[in-house]
Amino acid sequence: MIGVYLDRFIAVKLKESLELFPVCVVTGARQTGKSTLLRHELPQYTYITFDDPLQRNFAKSDPVGFLGALNDHRGIILDEIQYVPALLSYIKMDVDQNRDPGRWVLTGSQQFHLMHTISESLAGRAILFDLAPFCYAELDESKTLASILWTGLYPEPEQYPEKRALWLRSYLQTYLERDIRKLGNVSDLNSFESLVNVCAAKHSQELNVAALSRTTGVASLTAKKWIGLLESCYLLYLLRPFHSNLGKRIVKSAKLYFMDSALAGYLTRQPSAEAMLAGSMGGSFFEGFIVAEAVKCFYNRGKRPDLYFWRSHDGLEVDLIIQIGQRLYPIEIKSSATPKAEFMATVNQFRKIATKASFSVADGLLVCQAPARAPLPNGNQCIPWTCFYQWLDDQLSAAEAGRQ
Repeated sequence: MIGVYLDRFIAVKLKESLELFPVCVVTGARQTGKSTLLRHELPQYTYITFDDPLQRNFAKSDPVGFLGALNDHRGIILDEIQYVPALLSYIKMDVDQNRDPGRWVLTGSQQFHLMHTISESLAGRAILFDLAPFCYAELDESKTLASILWTGLYPEPEQYPEKRALWLRSYLQTYLERDIRKLGNVSDLNSFESLVNVCAAKHSQELNVAALSRTTGVASLTAKKWIGLLESCYLLYLLRPFHSNLGKRIVKSAKLYFMDSALAGYLTRQPSAEAMLAGSMGGSFFEGFIVAEAVKCFYNRGKRPDLYFWRSHDGLEVDLIIQIGQRLYPIEIKSSATPKAEFMATVNQFRKIATKASFSVADGLLVCQAPARAPLPNGNQCIPWTCFYQWLDDQLSAAEAGRQ
């Protein structure tokens, strides 16, 4: 059990939505704290988990009787609803008879399959949230970058770092080898594990399915399917390229990131926290951490991430482009502690090209290990990695205020 509850930023938007929608759905990977969040924030709700085989069998064999036993309950949390997908049709009938907001809260660990089922059964009746592991700003104490990358930000290893290796091994065995494999009907476990390991080695790099196929011996179509499965289960995040015509041919493959650095570090056998940050993959781990922080910031506001990267075939690259409304925010990510004007050369090029193409482009941002904010030439600025989440949250908040 997690001994200390840390407030989750997503709780604000979740509670607002409970006043508006009859069904709220919270998805996310296993062990991100969905059950803990809901039981702490909604103690007045009746809590049922379908991890319990008795409850699962009851709901499967007699869905009408199962829901009938809950008629007198004002608020109900059904945890891991993906184990009883047929129940959603009966919840729809219940909602159609009683559209009181906040009656049902559902959780699940597989985004794609749950979204597909909900879109068919609860369209117009449900709002969906994604709960990721902690973001840096949610932590209640200052930690070094190396320690954060090493332990990751899943609640249990973050709060109990001495459990790191045991927890990661168990997590990969139970979630990756059992749950995800079963969900995707993966029959060849060895090939699946091989693909996951190669993906970890390619963390923060361009996704090349053909190369993955050659390295692992897995057919290209199968490799593509498995990567989609890992993405839908929140282990991977694919950062799509910015496609708009900016006067140059651009790379069209996505970049591949593990959503949690500790999993990628464990799979690539990093020997220690210090070696993980200082080693050959240190820049990749840092870049992946910043991209994951951006994803979490959107999730915590109940939004789909509007994130891209840009790379031309002649070598120009912008690590991260955040789109908020019609405005683009180009970001350079460097693990260096010394900000340099030349780091922003490609960002400056992108700003010129995008502005000429009639895009609204903000000043560039350098996110690095510098100890303090600092101005850079051409209107750009440098901020420490510790400030990045709050900076992005401020931009999203300002955009929301401007639309009200």
